[in-house]
Amino acid sequence: MSKREDGGFGRKRKTEVGHKIEDSGSHNSPIIAAFRVFQQELDSRYDKYERLVKISRDITIESKRTIFLLHRVTSVPDVEGILKEAEVKLDGVRQKIGLIAEELRGEDLYQFHRAITPGIQEYVEAVSFHHFIKHRSLISLEEINARLVFIRDSKGSDESPSVLTFQIPASDFLLGIADLTGELMRMCISSVGNGDMDTPFQLSGFLREIHDGFALIGNTGPYEVSKKLHTLRQSLGKVEDACYTLRVRGSEIPTHMLADVFSSRAVPLDADDNMA
Repeated sequence: MSKREDGGFGRKRKTEVGHKIEDSGSHNSPIIAAFRVFQQELDSRYDKYERLVKISRDITIESKRTIFLLHRVTSVPDVEGILKEAEVKLDGVRQKIGLIAEELRGEDLYQFHRAITPGIQEYVEAVSFHHFIKHRSLISLEEINARLVFIRDSKGSDESPSVLTFQIPASDFLLGIADLTGELMRMCISSVGNGDMDTPFQLSGFLREIHDGFALIGNTGPYEVSKKLHTLRQSLGKVEDACYTLRVRGSEIPTHMLADVFSSRAVPLDADDNMA
């Protein structure tokens, strides 16, 4: 064996021995131990985040189904029956929000806000739509939060049940109300198509008040709020256009054709939405 080969072999052997010594000592290293703790915390946080995303997705789906159900109030005689069925669905959605409250027990909500905000906004849209149909007014954030109180049995037999609450962030409330305006615009068109000439004028004044409220916020609120303000204005414009047509040309157009007229006139506005 040459000197060069022997020297190379010796360096390799020394390196291998060094690695073994280093590996054997790493088990007792406080730095490695600390990083193992960080790893467990991050894995636990990622798992919780994914669970919240799934719950939020379920809330979104059930809330949309409730909204579709509520749109039937313009075409059926039994409005109370639709409202009761929608309330049952909303109770189911609230139970899923209770699962979010359990997951966030002792946690900072805003660390997981992005995981739950789509579902919470959709729930606000659904519950505010239900409230408007029933009371012809805008539901408040306090009224929504008052229904999000959950009783959970404690693990110990001797312990009393615990109370969980979930407080919807103000930003999610505003974004949900902004989305509500689109549903009210669709309700306006459907009402006209079914011969209801009073609802569009009620909706016009209601949407104008919501628009004025959002205008006070302007660009000082969350970015998504100012972004949705444009769509809100378009929805208001469609409803006001429907009211104008009813007031000026309502006697000239047969009732069964009014909805088609409004839908065709709303096409350019939809095109602008896609371009925005």
